[in-house]
Amino acid sequence: IKRTELLRTDSPSNPAYEAVMAIAEIPAGASAGRHRHYGIEVGYVLEGSVELEHEGQPLRTLSAGQAFKNEAGVHNARNTGKTNAKILAVYIVEKGKPLADPVP
Repeated sequence: IKRTELLRTDSPSNPAYEAVMAIAEIPAGASAGRHRHYGIEVGYVLEGSVELEHEGQPLRTLSAGQAFKNEAGVHNARNTGKTNAKILAVYIVEKGKPLADPVP
């Protein structure tokens, strides 16, 4: 997938965390792959649709105009559509850790 970072700023309430805003693009038929963030992710589907898998939760299909929240933990987003999916995502994550950490 392609992530375009739009903004990165320190958290005003906890200096160990930062907020990162990005656009994530998932091509048709592609998957983000199982990964985790060191914090939470909130997102809004701008274009297309994605299947969102999160350990311990039922599979969800999200379309343009729908929002979601991923708590800390392993998850995956898969674009099963015929057009690219675009997501506006905001991550509240620990500073110094990777934004997304792949999980086998």
